[in-house]
Amino acid sequence: MTTLGLSHINLRAGRELLDELKAFYCDVVGLRVGPRPPFMGFGYWLYCGEQPIVHLSETDPGEERDTRVATTLDHVAFDCANVAAVEEVLKRRAVQYQSTVVPASRQVQLFFRDPGGTKVELNFGTSND
Repeated sequence: MTTLGLSHINLRAGRELLDELKAFYCDVVGLRVGPRPPFMGFGYWLYCGEQPIVHLSETDPGEERDTRVATTLDHVAFDCANVAAVEEVLKRRAVQYQSTVVPASRQVQLFFRDPGGTKVELNFGTSND
């Protein structure tokens, strides 16, 4: 087997949080809602260009997400452009964030949490600030 790349991330939540996540990833991260196959359960596919990179799936009735499970997942990261515009959106939405600069490359990184608690990293290369 040869791995060709990362396909997508999937976030599962109840309908109310799912709608918050959709708005957040569209408004803050800059993704857009796009086509999704007619699965049995409700959800959204959020696209970057032609690739659906964030899948949002509604939890089943009575489904409980085990938040006590130890995990190694720390964050999800996106390559982005226009750091000033993104910081303005974060401030307007009162999203607490941390800004860092990668040593030697001058790449700017913004870190914050989505409405479900997942840590998000946005990377801004020196040529797409």
